This record gives sequence, structure tokens and C-alpha cells, in this order.
Amino acid sequence: MFRAEDLPAARADQDAIFLAAMGSPDEYGRQMDGMGGGISSLSKVCIVAPSTHPDADIDYTFAQISVRDAQVDYGGNCGNMSSAIGPFALEEGMVEVPRNCEAEVRIHNTNTGKIILARFPVVDGALAPGGDFTLDGVPGTAAPIKLEFLDPGGAKTGTLLPTGSAADELDVDGIGKVTASCIDAANPCVFVTAESVGKTGTELPEALEQDGDFLNRMEAIRRVASVQMGLAPDLAAAGKLASIPKVAIVSAPRPAPTLSGRTLAAAEFDIGIRMISVGQPHRAVPITGAICLAVAARIPGTTPHTLCAAGSGPLRIGHASGTTTVDAEVAIGADGHPKALYGAVFRSARRLFEGNVLVRLDRPTMSTVDSLKSQF
Repeated sequence: MFRAEDLPAARADQDAIFLAAMGSPDEYGRQMDGMGGGISSLSKVCIVAPSTHPDADIDYTFAQISVRDAQVDYGGNCGNMSSAIGPFALEEGMVEVPRNCEAEVRIHNTNTGKIILARFPVVDGALAPGGDFTLDGVPGTAAPIKLEFLDPGGAKTGTLLPTGSAADELDVDGIGKVTASCIDAANPCVFVTAESVGKTGTELPEALEQDGDFLNRMEAIRRVASVQMGLAPDLAAAGKLASIPKVAIVSAPRPAPTLSGRTLAAAEFDIGIRMISVGQPHRAVPITGAICLAVAARIPGTTPHTLCAAGSGPLRIGHASGTTTVDAEVAIGADGHPKALYGAVFRSARRLFEGNVLVRLDRPTMSTVDSLKSQF
């Protein structure tokens, strides 16, 4: 987490700092010479600044740092990181709320131009991290942070259904015709049935990682969908825009193993998902991906809608680490087009540590910078 005021103004100089701080590029994929964790979900940066939006309290810019390449991608948002923005802004004195209450911080995500309303408990002017909220994939308990993604449709493309259809037949080289739903809510995502790519939807991430043919097929689908959604002009450009759209296989509820060794019963979730981000299968499901899936499940004709066991109300998503509960509301306008009113999810966060991260920069314009104050 960086305060914008601590960074140089030029985007290129910021990128150099982020890459050096996280330890990228790393040909071995471990980010040993930095703060990154060697996988996409552990190689992220947030920049927080005073709001430039009249309806928000704070500006938040998300950067996905590539592990193996010298690439900083600002294409989309990260919902998990969004949960930390409100508490960070409060504890840094960037927003004001009463010392003991439920805080409401309106966050302007500059990547998507959307507003996120974060609600969380405050004691003595700081996030109250203790509580009985549990989250599959995260050990222990914590206080809940509720994130409401307001009017999430069209986060990058400007429309909820960027292809104009709830489902499309994508013509993918080497695969043929694949039915996919291309949805843009919170982040653009592409949903295909697990069966259509030779999977059950219950595979664990390690098994998917070891199946190179599967990952190549999913990347090919993602690139074709990217062009169809208007995110990239051609397949080559789509390959360089690695973080969006995210691509996922979805499945109807069925018994599914989890990373903890427990098996989810079909009755414990309403739809299953295995999502891939920057070429890597997720251990759970990204928040923006979960929001997009919830919205898609509310739109008649989409692949998720046909598979989802829940018709209305909170939606339980089954993933490799357990379940995630989300909610969404979609209305059909007078023109017959769907509109996403909101998507909501609960997460948790706490400050882990703060201090100086030392970076070595080869850029001559930054040769005098050898450390940068940042918060984590």
C-alpha cells in the first residue's frame, strides 16, 4: 500500500519502483529479490490518494505486478485489495470518521471509474480487526468488511454485456466453437462450462496448473473473448493485456474437494468456479470475479444462470478453498437490457506491518532514490 504523495509523479518511475519492490522480473518465478510471493495473488500494489471524484472519499489505483516479466498492469481492479483501502485511509488520516462506530468509506477505483462502499467497525479511530467472521481460505476469525460495488456494470467496456449477448459462440483456433458468457461487472470476466473444456469443475489448482493443454485452451478462449468484448484490437494485443478479462470454468453443484482436505457437499454451494488470472489458477475466487459471477447468475441466458442452483438472494460460490457468499441485484430496463444495481461481498483485513522497502533502481532519473516509505 503506497500513499500517492510518497511516489514520483511519472507513471514510468512508479512502475520501476513497484517492480523493484516486488522483485520482478524473476525468471525463476519466486520474486526472491523483493516483497512478492511468486504468484499473481501475492504480487499486487495499491496507490491511495485524496479523492478526485465528487462522490468518493478516497482514490484507489490497483497495479498487478507480473512475476516473471517487467510488466505493471493497470487494466482492472482487485476486490481483495479493495477491502484494505478503507481501513488504510482511515488509519493514515486520509478520511475522518467517529472514533467508535461503523465506518463508511466511499472508494473511487480509478482503474474502473466505479465507486465501492466499504463498511467496517472502528474502535479508537482504527479498524477493529477482531471478530467472529470466518472466510474459507483464511485462517482464524476477524471483523467483517462489507464491500458494496455500486453500479458495477461496464467497469472497463462501458456496458454489462459488451458483446451484446448473454452468451456467445466463440470461434477459437485449435478448439472450435465454445459457448461463453462475456460479462463486465466489477471486472470483465469470461465464463465457460467446465464440461466444454474437458473438466468437471471440481479440480484443485495444482491439477489445473499441471495441465498445460488446459491452460493454453483457456488462454486462447480469453484472448478471443477479449477481442469480442472490445478490450483489445487483436489476439496479440489481448495477450499483452494479461489481467483482463479473467477467464473461468463454472459448474453445477456437486461434491468437490478443497485444499484443506474437506469435501464440499453439493448442498453447500449454488455454483462452482475455478478462475484463472494472469495464467494461474486461483486458490479461491477473486472478489471482482465473484461479483461478476453473481451478476452473471442473475442474467437470464448466461452460462452461470443455467448452472446456478439459487434463484434469488445471497449466492454461495464453491471454490477450491471452500465457499464465498455474495449477493447481486440485476434489473431489466425498459429497453429490455439488464442493469446491475450492485454486487456485495464480505472480506477481512488488518495491517501486517509498516516501514521502508529498499529498492535498487537502474533508471538514471531515479538514481538518487534508494528507499521509499510505504505501508503494508
